[in-house]
Amino acid sequence: MLILASNSPRRRELLAQLGFSFAVEPSRFEECAAGLSARETAARFARGKAEEVLSRFPGARVLGADTVVALEGEIFGKPASSEDAKRMLRALSGKTHSVFTGVCLADMGGRKELVVESRVTFYALSEALIEEYVKTGSSLDKAGAYGIQDGFPLVERCEGSFTNVVGLPVEEVRALLEGAPGGNKC
Repeated sequence: MLILASNSPRRRELLAQLGFSFAVEPSRFEECAAGLSARETAARFARGKAEEVLSRFPGARVLGADTVVALEGEIFGKPASSEDAKRMLRALSGKTHSVFTGVCLADMGGRKELVVESRVTFYALSEALIEEYVKTGSSLDKAGAYGIQDGFPLVERCEGSFTNVVGLPVEEVRALLEGAPGGNKC
């Protein structure tokens, strides 16, 4: 049995598009990453989520994932408030940042892990656009306070995996689930 250790509707949609049947069991893993890089944070949180759910369902294969946005060494997780979302969007405006998604597939035999990086360039955002976008409420449950798929003119260019920026790099996840080379066996 495959379990997705996430409550993210975007991850559920992307995994379903791959054609795998799975159950959803949100992880209870407590995220704390003081002193880690964005890449390390994404990997640690994905592993922590997968291992926490695996501890409750030891016969399953568990897929954990976590996405973080990083700009000039600062990690942008999910905003704490509308004001925090506006702060993040102002910081990202007109700049290129990295989006890292860590993925961990764990079972009782071990785990495979990977981190995918995409580079995203924002348009210079007007204050009015930032206000309008944040008012939708969409920014509050997303790393970096934005969803590339939300239909707002925020992103000028995406280099790398688009689905990685959404929250699950589907090609790499397909390879992990099908047993193809791709992740590090730990």
